Amino acid sequence: MDHDNMHNMPPPSSSMTNHTKPHMMMMHMTFFWGKNTEVLFSGWPGTSSGMYALCLIVVFLLAIIAEWLAHSRILRGGDGTSRAAGIAQTTVYTLKTGLSYLVMLAVMSFNGGVFIVAIAGYAVGFLLFGSTAFKKPSYDQKTTGPLPPTSGCVC
Repeated sequence: MDHDNMHNMPPPSSSMTNHTKPHMMMMHMTFFWGKNTEVLFSGWPGTSSGMYALCLIVVFLLAIIAEWLAHSRILRGGDGTSRAAGIAQTTVYTLKTGLSYLVMLAVMSFNGGVFIVAIAGYAVGFLLFGSTAFKKPSYDQKTTGPLPPTSGCVC
């Protein structure tokens, strides 16, 4: 972890020190730039540029998948009213919510690159799955009117 930006933080109190390790990692509380960060797991991605790039790709894909699930046909509930359809809808909703929380926790690393790829992932996901840019009209708007809006909330 890059400690260059932590010069204004107070030293850890005696109740916070880890007696088994001589050095305790402190979390950033402001945005910073750099590849030396921890995202989601202790020690990941570490100090390697390649692992940092992999981290950015993973966060980007998690955001895209969360948007895909948010706009999936199963989640909108148009496939049926059976108990099995309700269980499938609940499963998709749970996966979407879990992925969204993982992206949120990644952003809480306060790394600028992670923040940017998370926003970009949600934007690309919405562009591909939520917007009308790539959808073929499957109904006649003149006779049926517009479809009601779907809830694409990823929170």
